[in-house]
Amino acid sequence: MTTEQKVKNAIRDITDFPKKGIVFKDITPILQNPELCTEIVNHVKEKVRHLDIEGVAGIESRGFLIGVPLAMALNVPFILIRKKGKLPYKTVSYKYDLEYGSAEIEMHIDAVKPNQNILLHDDLLATGGSASAACELLKMQGANITAINFLVDLTFLNGKQIIQKYSNHISSVVSY
Repeated sequence: MTTEQKVKNAIRDITDFPKKGIVFKDITPILQNPELCTEIVNHVKEKVRHLDIEGVAGIESRGFLIGVPLAMALNVPFILIRKKGKLPYKTVSYKYDLEYGSAEIEMHIDAVKPNQNILLHDDLLATGGSASAACELLKMQGANITAINFLVDLTFLNGKQIIQKYSNHISSVVSY
């Protein structure tokens, strides 16, 4: 069985969560399977090994779950991208619009170096808003978005079209 098949078998669909009409892709069963988590990290590492990745950035909070072990496997730093007000040191932030309102993300001002090649990782690509904001934040600090990876891509929401301007290397472990 392929990694993609194993991940799809492990993901649990929760209907009407967080609101009616949504089918939530629950990844918590994956996290209860350390062998599958390791396989996912190795799968992503293999996809990007030909790229000169110098850091992995993860979007709060589920982007940290695979992002941290992926950074360890690549032997590169992990960069936290968090909601505003969650980081203790000096930060740089980026504000972006949501369907209803706005959000702001930030990272430490010294988290990346100019021209550092970054792999951005998150658990889910939906409309591309969070990933696009994270890319903008990284670019503000001079980073190169070398690759973008997701555990799950909801292709019917066309998020990839929004973020493809940031990198030629966009991948996901599974797509729906």
